[in-house]
Formats: sequence, structure tokens, C-alpha cells
Amino acid sequence: MKYVIASDIHGSSFWCERLVESFKKQKADKLILLGDILYHGPRNELPEEYSPKKVIELLNSLEGKVISVRGNCDSEVDEMVLNFPIMSDFSFIMAKEHTVFLTHGHIYNENNLPPLSNGDVLVHGHTHVPICERKENYTIINPGSVAIPKENSHHGYIVFDGDEFVLFDFDENVIDSIKI
Repeated sequence: MKYVIASDIHGSSFWCERLVESFKKQKADKLILLGDILYHGPRNELPEEYSPKKVIELLNSLEGKVISVRGNCDSEVDEMVLNFPIMSDFSFIMAKEHTVFLTHGHIYNENNLPPLSNGDVLVHGHTHVPICERKENYTIINPGSVAIPKENSHHGYIVFDGDEFVLFDFDENVIDSIKI
């Protein structure tokens, strides 16, 4: 199974379109969204081509291929217009003998770890800053933000093939990678 993992679209149709194009180019089986899909949030500037209705259309075209968790800017109203559930605070997938814990990052993060076993992976967004880092007992992954990168990072996403997380920008440049 091949996954594209992305976070923090924040209603940008421009960057969501780039994400959908990358998902198709990567020939991934599933798109994992780590929250903050439609709304830009009160602390963020409007992202490029802010159009939540267009984002809805783009993501709904991938019906059956999206796994999503709730971000701090997502609401029940958002779930009513999307063809996939978004209101769970976390989800997970299995990779080899490891659990890959998927969450937005506003509840579970490096400072408030979910229950992880040795070698598990915590994948979250929220900070808008990418990271691929092995800690003592777990690995932490953050794809950064699709639409509003922070701390001079890039617009990007991650591809996970069950063995390796590879961080890409939207010019398809590899920024970082880590094997589990």
C-alpha cells in the first residue's frame, strides 16, 4: 500500500490541486489528510486561492481514497460537505510490526505522546513545519503544510510505502526521508 500524507490545506484550492496532482503522479492508493482542510484559521493569512468549495470538489473526486483526521480548524459542518469522515482525533495504519499513529498535532504531539510502543511512528501536522526524526523509542513525522508553510519551510507532502517516509515539495524534489 502506498500513501500520500498531507496536512493543513486550509481551504487553498491552488495548493489542494497541486496535492491531488501529486497524489495521482505518485500512483498512491490512499491520501491521508492530517486535518485543517477547509478553513484557514483565525491566526493565518488567507492562503493562495482560498476557495473551500473548490477544495471540497477536488477532495470529493477522490472518494474512497481518503483517510482523514480532525484538525483544530475542522468542524462537523465541514464533514457534512466532504465524502469522507474527518472528525476523529486520530487514526492509525500498520506498517510491518509498527503502528503509524495519525493525528493533527493539536492534541497528540511530541509534548503529549499518544500510547506508542517501541519503534512506532507518530505522524502529525499542525505546526506547518516538516520533520522526519527518529527519537529514542519512536519516530516523528510531520509533512509540514500544503498551503501555509512556516519557518521558511516548503509547501509539501510525504509519500509512505510501508517502509520509508519521503518528504517532497511540489516540484517533486526529495527534501528528507527516513525508514522505519
